[in-house]
Amino acid sequence: MTKIKDHAGIIISCAIIGVIASVLALLGNPKNMGFCIACFIRDTAGGLGLHRAEAVQYIRPEIIGIILGSFLCAFFTKEFKSKGGSAPFTRLVLGFFVMVGCLMFLGCPFRMIIRLAGGDLNAILGLVGFACGVLAGVFFLSKGYSLKRTYKLPAADGFLMPVIALISLILVIAAPAFIFFTEEGAGPGALHAGIAISLGAGLIVGALAQRTRLCMAGGIRDVVLFKDFHLVIGFISVLAACFIMNLILTGATGTSLFNLGFAEQPIAHTDGLWNALGMFLVGFACILLGGCPLRQLVLTGEGNTDSAITIIGLVLGAAFCHNFGLASSADGPTSNGKIAVIIGIAVVAVIACVNTFIKPKDSKEVS
Repeated sequence: MTKIKDHAGIIISCAIIGVIASVLALLGNPKNMGFCIACFIRDTAGGLGLHRAEAVQYIRPEIIGIILGSFLCAFFTKEFKSKGGSAPFTRLVLGFFVMVGCLMFLGCPFRMIIRLAGGDLNAILGLVGFACGVLAGVFFLSKGYSLKRTYKLPAADGFLMPVIALISLILVIAAPAFIFFTEEGAGPGALHAGIAISLGAGLIVGALAQRTRLCMAGGIRDVVLFKDFHLVIGFISVLAACFIMNLILTGATGTSLFNLGFAEQPIAHTDGLWNALGMFLVGFACILLGGCPLRQLVLTGEGNTDSAITIIGLVLGAAFCHNFGLASSADGPTSNGKIAVIIGIAVVAVIACVNTFIKPKDSKEVS
């Protein structure tokens, strides 16, 4: 199999992803959340007991499927490479603050597109903030920002996250007493498609995202730096396919999957300023990481342990946000969440400056 580089390939692949997102919402996932990497990682953290927000506790098979789909695709195309060692702790911190921004907005960059496809106009403000954050990151890239090189690692290191994904799948199927599940009607965590359907959807999305190199932040970055619209065309395809499918399914089933406006959107708030600032933080940090949350999951499946560390940062961020009242709700952002976003923007800016303008001396190996 060759890499999908032509526009027709990414249009078709991303259209399939958009259709899957719409169908998952019909089959039980929260509306405008057929896929949300941040929300699903948050739910998974809750399912594992890392936070006790009862409304959002469920190990999401979609996340497991994305990692395994990417892994299988990379393994059989000989693209699986175990590597890492590029500023892992810095990546953990960046991943943490990506989640802080996502839970301010109530969605990752992927859900931002899906929310637009469902008629949620609040996502426009999120998109503006996200694009500005990406531009801030691109500024530092143009000035030489780098987290330094990665290194080849033992193969076992790259296999660890796919193995953890498999263990998580066993847990959600077996449902032992120490795993948490949101009770029916108690919140978004109780809204989900069947395990087999969710896992299958994740496998397909993981494989397609691995082949297309789909990345929400990378698309805007490539337009600015290289005048390359390839990945942006993919976003547009996801948006168009999900939008069309929402309209078709709404007409065919009577289930409302499209609601144009700002108010009364599912699992969303209307505070435009903080929607924008939350996604600014996400866009800024994602550029410094080299990819959005979806891309980090895919890279994890390819054996990249730096991305695995980033995923751990996302998980810790989700747990922290719900344990300390940082996450927004339909009622709007919290005071703690606003403070956390401002701190996050400051921390990410410092990381960008240090890794752009302060050049360390050649380091020697320390035993």
